Amino acid sequence: MQERDETQPSHNGHSVIDPRLLEMLVCPLSKTVLEYDRANQELISRTARLAFPIRDGIPIMVLDEARALEG
Repeated sequence: MQERDETQPSHNGHSVIDPRLLEMLVCPLSKTVLEYDRANQELISRTARLAFPIRDGIPIMVLDEARALEG
């Protein structure tokens, strides 16, 4: 059985995350859904006001790696 790659390269060099993966991921702090910010390669938790980076197509869901949202 061959493993599926959950990310795919896009035309601008950024990875595109599989929508099915996004449906499974939640914020580790608030346990709420995340928004995918393709331009900044981040997953946004509006409730926790955090942005989790995506590096090489892999979401980094660690609180110490998240950036606080302004405003």
